[in-house]
Amino acid sequence: MKKDYLLTPGPTPVPPEALLSMAMPIIHHRTPEFMEIFKEVSEGLKYIFQTEADVLVFTSSGTGAMEAAVSNLLSPADKVITIEGGKFGERWTEICRAYKINAVPIEVKWGTAVDPKDIELKLKGDNEIQAVFTTLCETSTGVQTDIKAIADITKRYNAVLVVDAISGLGAVDIKADEWGVDCVVAGSQKGLMIPPGLAFVSLSKKAWEKVEKSKFPRYYFDFKATKKALEKTDTPFTPAISLVIALRTTLRMMRQEGLDVIFTRHKKLAGATRAAMKAMGLELFAPTAPSDCVTAVKVPSSLDGEKLVKLMRDKYGVAIAGGQAEMKGKIFRIAHMGFIKETDILTAINILGMALNEMGYSCETALGVKASIEELSKK
Repeated sequence: MKKDYLLTPGPTPVPPEALLSMAMPIIHHRTPEFMEIFKEVSEGLKYIFQTEADVLVFTSSGTGAMEAAVSNLLSPADKVITIEGGKFGERWTEICRAYKINAVPIEVKWGTAVDPKDIELKLKGDNEIQAVFTTLCETSTGVQTDIKAIADITKRYNAVLVVDAISGLGAVDIKADEWGVDCVVAGSQKGLMIPPGLAFVSLSKKAWEKVEKSKFPRYYFDFKATKKALEKTDTPFTPAISLVIALRTTLRMMRQEGLDVIFTRHKKLAGATRAAMKAMGLELFAPTAPSDCVTAVKVPSSLDGEKLVKLMRDKYGVAIAGGQAEMKGKIFRIAHMGFIKETDILTAINILGMALNEMGYSCETALGVKASIEELSKK
């Protein structure tokens, strides 16, 4: 019998309480019962986004919210900046170009974070730029972006700051209102600890002004229609009822724990994972800007990274992620966000050491475990 451990950067494990809530009999969404649930979820999302503004909810993956941000904030031929430092930063460019937006990428070396000064240089030299698209936690590389520093810049210009926080919301700090982040998009299957299928968008007053001027046609992902329905504690279309109910459960858990405690917990798990990798003689892929959501590690040159991930998953039941695009087979990624605990990380370290040794790479697994425990024991 094999017990499975999920340490991928999405989907992440779902707490038993949330799973049980989805097993309850389905209810109709145009009823007072669901409206009460949706009202509580809406208030809980404001707490997580750290905003007083309404948070729009869509039935889709996080990419749906990304596309919605493009189609609702912009107009054909608008000029924008996209930060390309990984697979998901590149996705912003791809979506913009699909809508015939003039996307001007800032290319960042994979494994490093964008320098906010590079963004300001672009904005200073071009008043036509309407938006800056970036990523909070680039899960393809294990990099965390300094969103506050970027927001301090964009608030002085016409451009709105749009942040893909799909892999960061509820795991690392992002203060939508206080920092001046104009548009935050997120998904349900990461730090919010439920299955994929819900996407979220928060918008500042500055962003809503862009929405009012947008010339793109839209129907399902219409921010104005969604906001109008939300004013009546409703949705314009059929929501993912069971996922909303599960989200109520996890939002309650998160509010009870408190955001500061949640962020500290993620930072500690990330520190423990990185310490273990170093102690085992492995090299971090993003040492200068590591994410507290996922740790990316270089695969030893003598090994095949895809085989390593497959061995850990199929033989030992520990699912981690491999590299994407140009990093395929060259890095592996261990997530530590959401409902991932200390014992999960220690299990992953043990199994990683076993798999590496089995594949012919000699490493001291015990040193990794020891380093991890030392980090976890720190006050």
